[in-house]
Amino acid sequence: MDNTVTWFEVASADPEGAERFYGGLFGWSFSREDGPIDYRMIGYPGGGQPAGGQPAGGLFNTKGDFPDHAVFHVQVADVEAACRRTESLGGKVVKMVIDDGAGTDFAYLQDTSGSLFGIFHRR
Repeated sequence: MDNTVTWFEVASADPEGAERFYGGLFGWSFSREDGPIDYRMIGYPGGGQPAGGQPAGGLFNTKGDFPDHAVFHVQVADVEAACRRTESLGGKVVKMVIDDGAGTDFAYLQDTSGSLFGIFHRR
């Protein structure tokens, strides 16, 4: 599944407000994940987590550390290598985390036009 969009994320300094908005708009439900960061899994109406190749998603509490956003995430084989490749192609590494304490390496990147997206690798 490398180099495939397999995850999307809504990030907000007001996760309760984001839950109200997206829950009210799309009927999504949210469940907190245990771990070192405030992350809530998104469930879809009538089915919980998505199936059939649809991307799964989560709501991340930024705590104001970086801008709120809604982005897609691409699964990669090596986050550090993908970050180096991003920079060689004229993009920018906004934030890189190797080993988040829950077994995931991830990074937020910008393409050459400044659009934000994410990459990740589960160990």
